[in-house]
Amino acid sequence: MTTAQPNVAPSQRKPFVRELLGRSDYAIIGEIVEPRTKVLDLGCGEGELLEWLAGNKGVDARGVEISGSKVQRAIARGVSVYQGDIDEGLADYPEKAFDYVILSQTLQETRQPLKVLREMLRVGRRAIVAFPNFGHWTVRLSMLRTGQAPKTPLFPYDWYDSPNIHFLTVDDFESLMRKEGIEIERCYYLSGRRKISLLPNLLAEVAVYLVKK
Repeated sequence: MTTAQPNVAPSQRKPFVRELLGRSDYAIIGEIVEPRTKVLDLGCGEGELLEWLAGNKGVDARGVEISGSKVQRAIARGVSVYQGDIDEGLADYPEKAFDYVILSQTLQETRQPLKVLREMLRVGRRAIVAFPNFGHWTVRLSMLRTGQAPKTPLFPYDWYDSPNIHFLTVDDFESLMRKEGIEIERCYYLSGRRKISLLPNLLAEVAVYLVKK
């Protein structure tokens, strides 16, 4: 038997987000990307998302990945990926060469995130950026409780063994977009597999943005 939610109108309930390849941010990205477009995925790993986009959306899929072994596995999937460091820029690509440039769960690992964002919007008509929200209440509580660098399911690493270099929040990112004159076309705030709209800087675990210059 289903239990009703008495204090929430049906029109206000946020639907659960389907997972794609085990990740809710990938599901959102899969919804955003239009069929038969040109897509560049930065930090594409083994090319799982690109393979899905090519197979299900018919996109012209390209990727950049710093790990040689991951590049090899991506190529084995039939995805066009080359080994490169996105912090070094995207000089090999002309302006507006792609419809979408994707950076999912990687922005916080870059050495020069603003340079990377600017390059994304140089070579792409739009950018899709997803990142874990360091402002989430569990992270705040962990720091308050322990007085040490937070270690939570969202950020499970010890401070000395973390791939994350920059810890940003929803508010940090949106403030930067305003400062840079970058338009946020769409934004999605995720708590687990649920979209939320209330207090995203406190309650969102992951944020996904579609932006353009």
